[in-house]
Amino acid sequence: MSVLSVLPRPIVAAPMAGGPSTPALAAAVSAAGGLGFLAAGMISADRLAADVAEVRTRTDRPFGVNVFLPDANGGAVDAAAVRAYAERLAPEARRHGVTLGEPVGGDDAYPEKLAALLADPVPVVSFVFGLPDRAAVAALRERGTEVWATVTSPDAASAAVGLGVDAVVVQGTEAGGHRGGLPDDDDYGVLSLLRLVGARCDRPLVAAGGIADGAGVAAVLTAGAAAAQLGTAFLRCPEAGTSPMHRAAVAGTAPTALTRAFTGKRARGVVNDFLRRHDGSAPVGYPQVLHLTRPLLAAAKGSGDASVANLWAGQAHALAAETPAGDLVAELIAGARAALTAAVERSGAWG
Repeated sequence: MSVLSVLPRPIVAAPMAGGPSTPALAAAVSAAGGLGFLAAGMISADRLAADVAEVRTRTDRPFGVNVFLPDANGGAVDAAAVRAYAERLAPEARRHGVTLGEPVGGDDAYPEKLAALLADPVPVVSFVFGLPDRAAVAALRERGTEVWATVTSPDAASAAVGLGVDAVVVQGTEAGGHRGGLPDDDDYGVLSLLRLVGARCDRPLVAAGGIADGAGVAAVLTAGAAAAQLGTAFLRCPEAGTSPMHRAAVAGTAPTALTRAFTGKRARGVVNDFLRRHDGSAPVGYPQVLHLTRPLLAAAKGSGDASVANLWAGQAHALAAETPAGDLVAELIAGARAALTAAVERSGAWG
């Protein structure tokens, strides 16, 4: 029996790497009947193991871990373009009293994290930045772990099903943070992508992107999703590790945009001065650009400089509430029921 089929509430908390995702947040969502997730991206395998252990001390409900896949092309980038971008950012780094980092590649310790998850299985492992190989899917499933793949196109969903995954996370372009699918996928909105994937995919679908209230949850459930995945909606929860500066940006009404300026990989965040200045010049190059900008972004975060920091958020960020995570899960379900009831009442006028 799948985890999705036994969830009391079809709410999944999206893993948000870089600080917002915490064991406390994952546990609170799971304890409230949803499915909490830990972010394994940009942390060590030892830290991941410690986070998993902490979630288990907080709840006995199912939870998941999200893993960044390494670049299938071996991290090859246009080195000259990355150097040019470094030269462009150097004055900005000097103004903040830091030196830019080395634009190195890397696999985010993927082999070590996969080994840890095989040695100490969790209920669900999801993957982003591509599709896992068939061997990894089989090995995890043999240990009782459900495997979810994140896709941003119908073709990728079909490929994921062919690998034997248990569920498909359908991420629309409205979603905050990094695009979770393959690098060249089209920018489908969540509802159109959900319907297209549902027409060719026989796996449970988890809808992600721009869902921040009960009506949004109702919309994707009626469009065929087994559950709604929300990330930005949880950023203002007290259990989240979101910085005060980031919380303020999410609470505001500024627009968002997709950009490579901060990490070299397309990600959606609140538009600020850094994004405006450098978006057009940022090269394709993850994790090289991430390592390059990391000291600058850390300095901006430390000083509370929202004009420079990356402020990941989805398009519906202004709907995010400052609410404990467990209460938010309950409010989302109540809002979804109310929205569905109202829709049925309105449909009565159609005759």
